[in-house]
Amino acid sequence: MKIHRPLSPRQEALAERALYQAILTLETADECRAFFRDLCTPAELQALADRWSVVELLRQDLPYREIHRLTGVSVTTIGRVARYLIAGNGGYELAADRTRET
Repeated sequence: MKIHRPLSPRQEALAERALYQAILTLETADECRAFFRDLCTPAELQALADRWSVVELLRQDLPYREIHRLTGVSVTTIGRVARYLIAGNGGYELAADRTRET
């Protein structure tokens, strides 16, 4: 049985940074798909895709219930994404703006 040893905050930060660096090496959507399918369980990948699917609809000011109707994503998840759009780290906005530009 593997014993999971908790990481220090510094080790966690370094591991997180290493993950982001690995993601930055990917050059195409197909490469990203392969990486994330290896990295995430199907449920984790679906949760990420669900969150991303509501970003643009929230930016269009659609009501939560309408977004739920269109996507099937729970109102709770929609609310969580909305909170981060408003008071998060700016990642959703940055990615949404950049994907809109391409």
